[in-house]
Amino acid sequence: MNNIKTLTSLGIAGSTSLDGLGLALMETDGVDIYSQGTTLIVPYEEPLLEKIRSVLGKRADSPEHAVQIREAELAFSEFAARTVNEFLQEEELKPDVLGFAGHTICHRPTEHYTHQIGDGQKLADLTGIKTVARFRNADILAGGQGAPFAPVFYQALTAHLEHPLAVIDIGGTSEIVWFGSNGEMTAFVSGPGNAVINDWTQKHGGMHMDYNGKLAITGKVDNKILSSLMHHKYLALNPPKACDRTIFTEKAEHLEGLSLEDGAATATAFVAESIAYSMALYLPEPPKEVIVCGGGAKNPTLMRFLRQRLPEAEVKTAAAVGWKSEAIDAQEAAFWAVRRLHFLPLSFPSTTGVFEPVIGGEIFEPAKI
Repeated sequence: MNNIKTLTSLGIAGSTSLDGLGLALMETDGVDIYSQGTTLIVPYEEPLLEKIRSVLGKRADSPEHAVQIREAELAFSEFAARTVNEFLQEEELKPDVLGFAGHTICHRPTEHYTHQIGDGQKLADLTGIKTVARFRNADILAGGQGAPFAPVFYQALTAHLEHPLAVIDIGGTSEIVWFGSNGEMTAFVSGPGNAVINDWTQKHGGMHMDYNGKLAITGKVDNKILSSLMHHKYLALNPPKACDRTIFTEKAEHLEGLSLEDGAATATAFVAESIAYSMALYLPEPPKEVIVCGGGAKNPTLMRFLRQRLPEAEVKTAAAVGWKSEAIDAQEAAFWAVRRLHFLPLSFPSTTGVFEPVIGGEIFEPAKI
């Protein structure tokens, strides 16, 4: 593939667990990763955070919510553009392309619908840089689940590691990506992630998250409630499958009545238990090694719960293997953008359920002044 050009790409992605906006520089040809540059997480300003929260789970094609969602999208896109411009000024460079993953507010593949706020044309115009966005739309239109798209990125990152192995990306939801001994690849959104923990601590503790799992470690898991949480119908669906963070909201009401600490512990156990359950039920072969990335990798209590439930595997954090866990979503976006420019697919039958590999992403050229 000597005719594929290596490009400098900057990925931009909003965290589904609402941690902030991630940025990541990368040198790649969309097949191999030649260097991983500076990464940055910029917390959302409070007014923007509230705008995003207010549109979670809402459909942009609904007349009732269209205006509100568009307002949130414009605010998010302008924040992203300011952040990108400041970041690139400090780095003193101009990348070849921006990969703008946006921020998922509603993902319902059973309804053939997905929506990520993030205006690719506005970002291109405000930065003056070619931008690739709307990565998931083509897959949804082709009958896929619209997620996960991470496998092609993790395939490049793990090429030198022993297989079978699994990568678990714990953001707002949890994604499991499995690579077999003979190069097979399986991926799906397994279930709840940080969102169920963050929503609990936000509602009952006034905190955006359970920092370092300190609440959960001091609480006690209510096994009866955990069992009821595990009876969520999504967990029983066979892959390929994907969902957004909002589908677990109703079940999370079972936590009501617990103390702040016990609720955090039970919510954290729900994330770990659903991951272990899904791995046992849906992976073709148990992995020897499990690498955990995303915000969940920074939660020691969640990591401890995972290790307890996956005793046969060596469970490591992304940082332990040299990855920049906090910026994985942005790095993926940088990688996807270059694949789009080189007409390489993002999704496959074994990852999203499409009938054949699909190229994802729309290209936006900056307006000529």
